Amino acid sequence: MDALINAAARCLAAGDALGALQRVALRDDPPALALRGIAMAQLGEHPRARDLLRRAAKGFGPKEAVARARCVVAEAEVALAMRDLGEPARPLLQAAETLEAHDDRANALLGRWIAARRLILLGRLDEATRALPSAEPARPPPLLAAMAGLTTAELALRSLRSQDALTALDAASAAARRSGVPALIAEADAMRALLDQPVARRIDAGTEHPLRLAEVEELLRSPALVVDACRRAIRGAGLAVDLARRPVLFTLARALAEAGPAGVERSALILRAFRARHPDETHRARLRVELGRLRALLAPVARVDATADGFALRAGEGHPVTVLVPPIEGESAALLALLADGTAWSTSALALALGASQRTVQRALAALEAEGRVRALGLTRARRWLAPPMSGFATILLLPALPPSG
Repeated sequence: MDALINAAARCLAAGDALGALQRVALRDDPPALALRGIAMAQLGEHPRARDLLRRAAKGFGPKEAVARARCVVAEAEVALAMRDLGEPARPLLQAAETLEAHDDRANALLGRWIAARRLILLGRLDEATRALPSAEPARPPPLLAAMAGLTTAELALRSLRSQDALTALDAASAAARRSGVPALIAEADAMRALLDQPVARRIDAGTEHPLRLAEVEELLRSPALVVDACRRAIRGAGLAVDLARRPVLFTLARALAEAGPAGVERSALILRAFRARHPDETHRARLRVELGRLRALLAPVARVDATADGFALRAGEGHPVTVLVPPIEGESAALLALLADGTAWSTSALALALGASQRTVQRALAALEAEGRVRALGLTRARRWLAPPMSGFATILLLPALPPSG
């Protein structure tokens, strides 16, 4: 019977999931359950694969810690593919430590790469950077090399490092082709295409220009003062101010930056920031207070000057003011960007990634479904959500990301 296990394992290594199932489909011992789970995962039957891997992990005895740890890593990879991001990371990291202690470095590294990709999906880029393996084998297997390259490239893309992303993608693409796994090859090619698509728009005095990732990176390194609507921040000219939790200040900064040195009328600022169509003295007083706060934040590089009928943003000499906006806007833009990756998401995973309550996400999904922009699969707890891919631009800057720590 061990010969069947070995034959099924060789089939899985060659990508022949059906051949593996033919050899172990009628067996219920833990090694066979584990191989069946991996085969089902390769066939896209993720819920069934996860159930088989859990049964296999429970079936291995105390002296089979390595086999049990491998099942934990495989289950984590299935959970990542299902976008089930609510599981704690500790069991996966413990499994990686067990595998390292027993000199199974390939599977240990795979577990750490999976943990890093999960953090990237949640927008925790700093934590993902710290979770990356500190060392790799000199000649990793193609599957592991492809996973490493894709994870490194995804982190670089989300961190706006286009050249690092290109280098990692070239390595990932070569490794994926050596592995012969179609899904990895397609993922590498799709990620490579993102570098050639617009990721944002630049607004200068009412004129829009599409920007690729490398151009966004260049803009943020320039002397320009950039009001970044993708990350709700003001950056450049030696300034870095995060306004993600101060929406009124960001709205005022964007309105003033879009108008340029000409300025914006008080009534227009009040309407945009406070949504008051008929302002009174209390609105005007609040506007002065908020602009005072904005003036203090921008003091090192720019001024907020009063004009005859409003206010104007004027930067110092050599620091032009520009606005960076995502390709699409709206309260559901980040939600649509997450769903557009072609994978079905649960509402709980979307809530984790967006940092919102599950009820808020459910209301947004119901509204998008009524508009025909998303669709649901399954019922109750098994329900998953999909959206068609967004064509013509990349969603990198729409994806949520926590501000850098420290």
